[in-house]
Amino acid sequence: MGGQPCPEFATQIVAIGDGGGHPLRRIATVPYPPPTKKSMNQHADFLLTNAVILTMDDGYTQHDPGAIAITGNQIAAVGPEREILKDWTATESLDCGGKVVMPGLVNAHTHVPMTLLRGLADDLRLDVWLLGYMMPVEREFVSPEFVRLGTKLAMAEFIRGGITTFADMYYFEEDVAKATADAGLRGVCSQTILKFPSPDSASYEDALEYTRGFIQRWKDHPLIVPAVAPHAPYTCTDAILQASAALAAEFDVPLHIHLAETSLEVENMVNEHGMPVIPYVKKQRLFDAKVITAHCVHIDEGEMHTLRQYNAGVAHNPSSNLKLASGIAPVSRMLDVGVNVGLGTDGPASNNDLDMFEEMRLASFLAKGSTGDPTVVPARTSVDMATHMGARAIHLGEITGSLEPGKRADLIVIDLSPLHNSPRFSHNPEGRYAQLVYAAKSTDVTDVMVDGKWLMRDHNLLTLDETELLAEAQEYARRIDTFIIEREKSVLSKLVAIEGATQEESFEVQAKVNIDDPEAIMERVRAGMVEILRFRHYREFDTYFHFEDSPNLLRYREDEFIDEKGEVSNVRYRLTLIGPASRKAFPGNILLSRSRYLAQATHSLRFYREYFKPSHTTEIEKDRLRWRVLFKGTEFFINVDHVVAPDAGTFLEIKSRTWSRSDAEVKSTLVTELLALLNADPQKIISKDYLEVIEGD
Repeated sequence: MGGQPCPEFATQIVAIGDGGGHPLRRIATVPYPPPTKKSMNQHADFLLTNAVILTMDDGYTQHDPGAIAITGNQIAAVGPEREILKDWTATESLDCGGKVVMPGLVNAHTHVPMTLLRGLADDLRLDVWLLGYMMPVEREFVSPEFVRLGTKLAMAEFIRGGITTFADMYYFEEDVAKATADAGLRGVCSQTILKFPSPDSASYEDALEYTRGFIQRWKDHPLIVPAVAPHAPYTCTDAILQASAALAAEFDVPLHIHLAETSLEVENMVNEHGMPVIPYVKKQRLFDAKVITAHCVHIDEGEMHTLRQYNAGVAHNPSSNLKLASGIAPVSRMLDVGVNVGLGTDGPASNNDLDMFEEMRLASFLAKGSTGDPTVVPARTSVDMATHMGARAIHLGEITGSLEPGKRADLIVIDLSPLHNSPRFSHNPEGRYAQLVYAAKSTDVTDVMVDGKWLMRDHNLLTLDETELLAEAQEYARRIDTFIIEREKSVLSKLVAIEGATQEESFEVQAKVNIDDPEAIMERVRAGMVEILRFRHYREFDTYFHFEDSPNLLRYREDEFIDEKGEVSNVRYRLTLIGPASRKAFPGNILLSRSRYLAQATHSLRFYREYFKPSHTTEIEKDRLRWRVLFKGTEFFINVDHVVAPDAGTFLEIKSRTWSRSDAEVKSTLVTELLALLNADPQKIISKDYLEVIEGD
């Protein structure tokens, strides 16, 4: 028709593409086709025609060629093209040129502001990555401004990759919600709650209060579903889990949480509570709420049935789980049990992209490879997990995830004609799912609509300025780089970043003597030679970290408290950053040493090895009998230490804290007297730390 009016249809076609599998051809049409005496046409805002439609409804209905009528923010009709065109007219019609039209993808678990931390720290274990790098940087930089920018950057990536709905978990989640709504996407925005201070809350009580207000302000938003997000059982207390579940149930909003992500998490849960993760959170009444569980890598079939019983959705994150070596979730078995399993990218700092096409492909491949069965999680199931089932997993299945009348108009258009997806066979309609999962790329998405509004047309973003976002993100990267570079120069800075070490600046006068008869020493201590304030028996396991570029040592100590029956009654873990030993000319050649910073060791020895990266380590094991005593009105510690490994013998060690040179001189004289009182020869004092004794320095 060459752009001229067509009298028969009373339309004008404005060609902006050739319709041959490339840009959509826009047809401004009122009416299209014209009404006839025999038909009473209904009017829609949009008609999408000449499309291969994958509805992803319960019957996996396809229409080729198909058409969709959209009115307002809803799908009004979907079906064979000839039937839709017979019954519907529209203000605007779009010839899809044979492209695939399908529901927008649902990213069931992510942390969108972490686009600004993409590539910050990689190839690390989960605990080192999270606690050693992510959280310290977040404490330093995360703010409402940071969150809004990171969210906008993620929204641009989502739209380009065909993601229309997502479930997020982060800080300042109201700012995530604002940026998401401005960009036009649909999100379950879940406010993080932790047992320790976070960037947006000084306490978990503050986080709960913030979350309550957030829910009340956003409860009925057309695009945003506010939610509660107790981070994980290992970062929350029983009280936090219970309060979070009660809050979510009160407002009937989802509860989003990480569960059973690593085998260590499960092992610790069994050791501490005598049960695996899912039974533990069930005991905390977590399933009173509509739960979205991220990961579930290490759960058994009984736990799967619990999830199914309470309609908890699982967000499977294949890329993140592999990158962090968390394991492979038993997805095929979960599906057999009837659990709603969605797909998630996780955060862009642990993936490192937000590409759901990668997740669909990897989810199918992992299930096949881990079970040895190439028929499990076929392509159609993988697409379902990324659309309809994924929407059910995040409790939005009633409004999105499939192309059905009455649901929100959340859809994407995909070009399957590029070289990497050619040729195309038509003998088996299931092949279209295989094309999407095994060959299509996120860059094949050409157009995106959410809630009846176009967010991308012919690869052009309509609600975000991509160039501006990239420039702002790079400026954040520069600032974070500077912070990390400075921190990595100092063992102390790295210690403070993860443990909040406290400065002690504590000096000690100490002396030790090698002894052959420890029983004789102990008898004199018990005989009243000194006033005993307290006695304890320990087994101490010390690991010293040495650093090539620092004179400081970091000591990791595990103290086992031994009771009267000889059994371990308690265990304590501590970190001590030790400065160079300082020797002064005190009577008896007493050693003056300085211990600079102390911190509770809240992580494993393996964690600290990987986080601090010492050049080498030295390990010392001691059996210690310790008396806290008063001698001539002055407090001392008397230790009888058997150095078990390496075998270095038994020592009498006397210590006392001191804060001035004059005090140190007085106490060094008293140490010499106390040694003599206990029948130890002051002339044989060893003015060295145990590490120096062992290493022969």
